[in-house]
Amino acid sequence: MASGLAEFVVIANRLPVDRITGPDGETTWRKSPGGLVTALEPVIRRKGGAWIGWHGAAGEKLRPFEHEGMNLVPVPLSEEEVEEYYEGFSNATLWPLYHDVVAPPEFHREWWDAYVRVNQRFAQKAAKIAKKNAVVWVQDYQLQLVPTMLRELRPDLRIGFFLHIPFPPTELFQQLPWRRQILEGLLGADLVGFQMPGAAQNFIRLVRQRVGHKTHRDTVYLPDGRTVLAQAYPISIDAAGFEELARTPEVIARAAEIRESLGNPKVVLLGIDRLDYTKGLRQRLRAFGELITEGALDVDDAVFIQVATPSRERVGQYILLRDDINRLVGRINGDVGRIGQQPVTYLHASYPREEMAALYRAADVMVVTPLRDGMNLVAKEYVACRYDEKGALVLSEFAGAASELKSAYQVNPHDINGMKQMLLAAINADPRENARRMKAMRRQVMENDIDLWAANFLRELNAVRDPHAKNPRPV
Repeated sequence: MASGLAEFVVIANRLPVDRITGPDGETTWRKSPGGLVTALEPVIRRKGGAWIGWHGAAGEKLRPFEHEGMNLVPVPLSEEEVEEYYEGFSNATLWPLYHDVVAPPEFHREWWDAYVRVNQRFAQKAAKIAKKNAVVWVQDYQLQLVPTMLRELRPDLRIGFFLHIPFPPTELFQQLPWRRQILEGLLGADLVGFQMPGAAQNFIRLVRQRVGHKTHRDTVYLPDGRTVLAQAYPISIDAAGFEELARTPEVIARAAEIRESLGNPKVVLLGIDRLDYTKGLRQRLRAFGELITEGALDVDDAVFIQVATPSRERVGQYILLRDDINRLVGRINGDVGRIGQQPVTYLHASYPREEMAALYRAADVMVVTPLRDGMNLVAKEYVACRYDEKGALVLSEFAGAASELKSAYQVNPHDINGMKQMLLAAINADPRENARRMKAMRRQVMENDIDLWAANFLRELNAVRDPHAKNPRPV
């Protein structure tokens, strides 16, 4: 960063790196997996930009540092703030509220106070390091107050915000005691991006009803003459990178090894999710278990691998879910499994990208059945890895990806009988039918990748004009 200032700033809850402690106790940093880092890293490098975020350890302050050409600016969080701002307001209030109240949200005033305090800290950090007229891109539900807080400190900045999770309809959002403050926080941005057009419309409607600003289609008109645009930008993946990885001899060999370790069944079904109550794990496993119990699938022919990545392990709802899934898997395997042949292989662990690609290559049917999801990139990763145009995707209607992957076998995850029928349809389909479906989905995923998503958002943000300036800002 020239002069310690950046012309492009990303603000996210977490930095794009994970700390690794070696056997000798030495600490190093490794780039986090994930599409957002992949998409924004080249932009940050090219512009000498900076990424602001928490580094993952409570009660510790770190100085800014550089990692692989990215300027990283840590924001400290105390143990209490992790508990109240992150585990509390972000993940026990906003997360369930925004996901159709799949679990009941909790409303605590002290959590809200912590959320305000932490958002202010992020905004102050950005105000300090952003160059004049810089572009700042704020990410996700943990930081919805930052746009307005930052604009009050630095009215010269061009500010974008992107929400990676669903945005709820009026009937649900109005439960939130701090609904107006959240809406006003987002209105500090010039461009507010959502995964789906319906989410953008929910936001516009709420601003009109709850804040009282004039709106027209996708635009909010503020009293000071500024306008805020709310639009959908469906996020994607590094599709070419996943395909390239899936084609490597190591991944191909590992995929064969996985199938062999399962006894080379006729059909391998796969689920890969964070262990989260929004992901529909209970319903999916019940549907598969009933197909085995009823004899529609034979325990010698079909195996279900469920990878459940550990998540928010100190939040009460997640502890209950973990225990519930353990019991359900144990019951299915105990009821219909045999020695050396268990119908469900359950893996409560995280895996590197190479292992994920091997699992995608090993699976005949990918089962992605969240009760509600902003997008769900696992569905797109599976499609990117199926360069042979084999395999089938069973996909929830309530995942954002369903609007793009129209050739998937789409299901209502609440309808267990319907899910059973669709699983059988995917398993028993003519290979030519599955190839036709996969080809259509691959075209969509390969043409609309993460780079295009970032480029589209930033192009729109760069086109923003300042109504108070005599000359428009350069794009």
